[in-house]
Amino acid sequence: MRFIIRGQKIEVTKPIKDYIVEKVSKLDKYFNNPDDIRARVTIKVKGTEQTVEVTIIAMKFTLRAEVSQKDLYASIDLVVDKLERQIRKNKTKMQVKKVKKAFDEFNLDIESDEDNKNSIIKRKKLETKPMSEDEAVLQMELLSHDFFIFKNSKTHNISVVYKRKDGNYGIIDAK
Repeated sequence: MRFIIRGQKIEVTKPIKDYIVEKVSKLDKYFNNPDDIRARVTIKVKGTEQTVEVTIIAMKFTLRAEVSQKDLYASIDLVVDKLERQIRKNKTKMQVKKVKKAFDEFNLDIESDEDNKNSIIKRKKLETKPMSEDEAVLQMELLSHDFFIFKNSKTHNISVVYKRKDGNYGIIDAK
């Protein structure tokens, strides 16, 4: 796995980098070609909280987890545990025939400010990839999000899959 490690309001020292690489590299066993996978790690400090955000980017999917603790090393350990739980939880879903091709990179054998309440405080650009609704649901779960925007491979429209309060999923199709 290739790493991009950066800190916000903190200097990322060699021992911290080494610890991150050691811990996150334990996830290599879940990937067929871990050398093709990129892990982006961001360490943020806000007051006494140490936040570690890990985004693992592969060709067809993205994993993301974020943990805040008072101890930086505890945050690193917990974020790796969280990513591993995401992979294990969704492993059986990825083994389903319809979705398996899209996730062939996996080794399947194993807050906002109140002051800015009504203003846009962040803008993201995203590249939508054609995928099935099942793949979009899985990707949403891997990212631990409540919704996911994707290009529906069946309708060729931009769609949004979202998690409903009853635990089921909904789809919004744009025309």
